[in-house]
Amino acid sequence: MGSVTERTIEDILLQGFGKPSRGMELLRPHLPPDYCRKAAVALLAAERGNVLLTTGFYVAGTAETDGPPGTLFLAKALNRLGFCCTVVTDEYCRGWFEKEGVAVESLLRDADALSVVSLLDRYRPKALVAIERCGINAQGNYANMRGESIAAHTAKMDPLFDEGRRRGILTVGIGDGGNEIGMGGLRGVIESELSLSPCVTEVDFPVIATVSNWGAYGLCAALQRITGERLLPCPEEIRFYLASLAAMGSVDGVTRQHTPTVDGFPEGTEETIIRELSESFL
Repeated sequence: MGSVTERTIEDILLQGFGKPSRGMELLRPHLPPDYCRKAAVALLAAERGNVLLTTGFYVAGTAETDGPPGTLFLAKALNRLGFCCTVVTDEYCRGWFEKEGVAVESLLRDADALSVVSLLDRYRPKALVAIERCGINAQGNYANMRGESIAAHTAKMDPLFDEGRRRGILTVGIGDGGNEIGMGGLRGVIESELSLSPCVTEVDFPVIATVSNWGAYGLCAALQRITGERLLPCPEEIRFYLASLAAMGSVDGVTRQHTPTVDGFPEGTEETIIRELSESFL
C-alpha cells in the first residue's frame, strides 16, 4: 500500500494487523472514500452548543474496552473546538468519564423511549454521536456479535437518534461489526455480505473501522487536519486510560478478560493506530 504518509485515514482505520477480518472493508465501497472527513466537516459546520455522545457495549457483566476510549478523546476534541460534550450511557460505565473531566448522563437499563428522547429537550444538542453502541435490529432485539441477546442489559438509545434525525439534528455513528447504532443505512449490504442481522438505526454520517475506537480516533484526526488544532491524544494517554478501564472492571470484548486490550488485538495496538494517524500528517 506504500508508506504510512501515502495512506488515508480510512486506510489506517480498516487495517487488520493480520487478525481475521470481520468484513468492514466490504462496506467501504458503499460509503464515500473520505467518510471520516465528511463527518468531520459536518461536525465543524454545526452551531456550537451541546453534543451528546453514547457508548458502552455490554459484555460479561460490564462494558467492553472498545467505545469508551474513542468516546472520551472525541469528546475532549470537540470540547476544544467549542462544543460542550456529555456522554450518555448506562450504569456499566459509571466513573469512566467523570474523572477525565467529561460530563455524563447516566440512564437506567429499562429507561423508556420517552425519557431517552426527553434528553433532546433538556440539552437541545447540535449533534449526536454513537461510538460502539448496540442498536436495535429488525427483530426488535439487541444482539452481540455472538448473536446473544443483551437487551436486558442495554439502555435503548435508538429513539434518541431516530427523533434527533426527525428534528434535523446532525447524527454520526461509529461501528465495527454492523450491530451498532448508525449501521442501519448499510443494513442491506451487511445482511448480504456479513450474514448477520444488523442494527436498523440510521445516521447522517456512518463511520466504519476495524475497531470502533479507531473510528473515533480517525474522526479526531480528520478534525485536526481541517482545523490545525492538536486534537489526537498521544499514545501514552491511550495506554493510561485503557489501564484505568481494566482496573475499573472493563473487559476486552473478544477475550472477556480485564486487560488493557481491545477486541482481542495485542496490547499497544491502539497506541500504534494513534501513531499512524499522527504520522499521516507528515
